[in-house]
Amino acid sequence: MNSETYKPVIGFSCGDLNGIGIEIIIKSLANADILNICTPVIFANNKAVNFYRKNLPETNMSFNATRDFSKLSHKQINIFNVWEEDVAITPGALNEVGGKYALLSLEAATEALAAGDIHALVTAPIHKKNIQSEAFQHSGHTPYFKEYFAAKDVLMLMVADNIKVGLVTEHIPVLEVANAINKEAILYKLRIMNGCLKEDFGIDKPRIAVLALNPHAGDESLIGKEEEAIIKPAIAEAKQTMLVFGPYSSDAFFARGQHEKFDAVLAMYHDQGLIPFKSLAIGEGVNYTAGLPVIRTSPDHGTAFDIAGKGIAHHESFLAAIFEAIDIVRRRNGFAEARQNPLRKMSARMIATAVDE
Repeated sequence: MNSETYKPVIGFSCGDLNGIGIEIIIKSLANADILNICTPVIFANNKAVNFYRKNLPETNMSFNATRDFSKLSHKQINIFNVWEEDVAITPGALNEVGGKYALLSLEAATEALAAGDIHALVTAPIHKKNIQSEAFQHSGHTPYFKEYFAAKDVLMLMVADNIKVGLVTEHIPVLEVANAINKEAILYKLRIMNGCLKEDFGIDKPRIAVLALNPHAGDESLIGKEEEAIIKPAIAEAKQTMLVFGPYSSDAFFARGQHEKFDAVLAMYHDQGLIPFKSLAIGEGVNYTAGLPVIRTSPDHGTAFDIAGKGIAHHESFLAAIFEAIDIVRRRNGFAEARQNPLRKMSARMIATAVDE
């Protein structure tokens, strides 16, 4: 497989039907050049997509509707019809319909991802409370994929051209953060991050910064003991096999631009990492679930009910998530190729050199 010319099949879950998900999918796929680099498959249904397309008169695109992956069109956008019934779409409304069909779309897309029918999945935003049901009892996409693919652990990694930030803890109350921080958790997240940076982002020797939990990195246990008791020992052990540095006080770290010296940053909790990330990523951030056997990305924002259905949602982050998914597919293929039959590859190069001479 030539990773430079390979054209992957990229799936899209629609997110909450009453949010901006389908709108930003349409806007992102409106550029005909997208079809030159991937085959898109939207997991929703024709009527839902057309409902939002009618509010975007400037878009000009054709769709191929199917329920059979062997009949995908590689010259059109594909709609995989997850449901057939008529659905009352009410943009901006937080109701049962939005959550129900968001889950149906996500389940169908995840099944296709697991089966290899699509090579990567880009998920549109869900409303974390609205989607809750007997079938979905998670705080977001990341734990859902962790359970579905039976991963020991995963890493929520926020990605942009100028910064990458991973989290030790994700969507938990601030009150519970300190109790969730332990040496094993930090080490496991660092291992996922280090491997991901190599395999998925092509960085041979990643340099990783670790943030402290407490202000001023604990001031030698004056302001909390987690740095001395947990974080520093984790970093010391990680240094045996990785290039890991810290812990750094998060306020000074970002204010002084120290993140620019590293390939990625591991933050202890959600807002510690995402506030600087979203401030620095300038609207083009991508949420990537590292540590899975499959590839899943998403934009770095939510359902935006306040502007849903108005045709004014920005799609830059979603478009970045598409490009990142495609790039990771190609990098993973290249990573595997580079490590497959190295002696045979070496022999092939030697033969080619001899022939040329």
